Amino acid sequence: MPDPTPQTFRVAPDQAHRTLASLLRGWLPGMAWSDVQRLIRKRHVLVSGNLCLDAGRRLRPDEVVKLLEHPTAPPAREDDVRIRFLDRHLVVVEKPSGMTSVRHAEERHWSRQRKQIQPTLEDLLPRLIAKKEGRGQRGRRGARPGKLPPVRPVHRLDRDTSGLMVFARSAQAERHLAGQFRRHSTQRRYLAVAQGDVPARTIESRLIRDRGDGRRGSTTSTNLGKHSVTHVRPIERFTGYTLVECRLETGRTHQIRIHLAELGHPLCGESIYHTPLGGTAAIDRSGTGRLALHATELTLEHPVTGEELHFKMPLPSDLDALLDRLRRLRS
Repeated sequence: MPDPTPQTFRVAPDQAHRTLASLLRGWLPGMAWSDVQRLIRKRHVLVSGNLCLDAGRRLRPDEVVKLLEHPTAPPAREDDVRIRFLDRHLVVVEKPSGMTSVRHAEERHWSRQRKQIQPTLEDLLPRLIAKKEGRGQRGRRGARPGKLPPVRPVHRLDRDTSGLMVFARSAQAERHLAGQFRRHSTQRRYLAVAQGDVPARTIESRLIRDRGDGRRGSTTSTNLGKHSVTHVRPIERFTGYTLVECRLETGRTHQIRIHLAELGHPLCGESIYHTPLGGTAAIDRSGTGRLALHATELTLEHPVTGEELHFKMPLPSDLDALLDRLRRLRS
């Protein structure tokens, strides 16, 4: 089968709740079922910006399906996850790009077999913890045989964002850690590669769920949205791009991505906020295969001992390679 022609489709209201394979067959007349399933299996299909390998996934109204000419990188594997800190209260991990942090609410009823098509970090961690603690499939002492105690997410990273994450292992730790994130007492530092010559500045706005086209964004109304603050500092400049450090004073959904895009400097690999409201999409020639955003530093208070826990994670190899390419263009 030849490489497909890149195309973008949006799920209409009367197409909602049909499977991905069924809709693709309708959008691609003349293509056999086997070819449609092969496109999905070979990583040519994104749903709402994320790789989808599940031909039976039922889509919601207005979800966007992209057909790619070339396959995306394979999904991250269990071996790509590294545990940095572990005790009976919490676990700190290095999340690879390409792995969803937490399973969406509508996916939690899926069968175990279906979840294993694209496991989330939340799905994998209990097994990784059991291996690290040397307790096989029993999990912690007292757990039923074959039943691994779940982890409890207290924050998220986007699927394509790599970096440091913390999960709670008890209800007490979950309450304490969630409170730290609500109070913004944790310290989080990100590294990102953005388009253009990014200045040092503090970006402050009120973020809303729908800026007018179904995407999140800022509003000028003081009565709407959530107060959001991002501190941006350029670290290295290239021809047409800047490596920046972003420190979060608040932690809203997609905050860094939105703030930099609204400043006129969308991130490399951005697939949602690269188009301003009513404008045209920014052209990204960086060649990156994913969103160039990495959670490089995390500081928090241990929920039981009160000890300050501080972690750093260097840029992964794919973003290092991106910087090397940009440096060669500059020289």
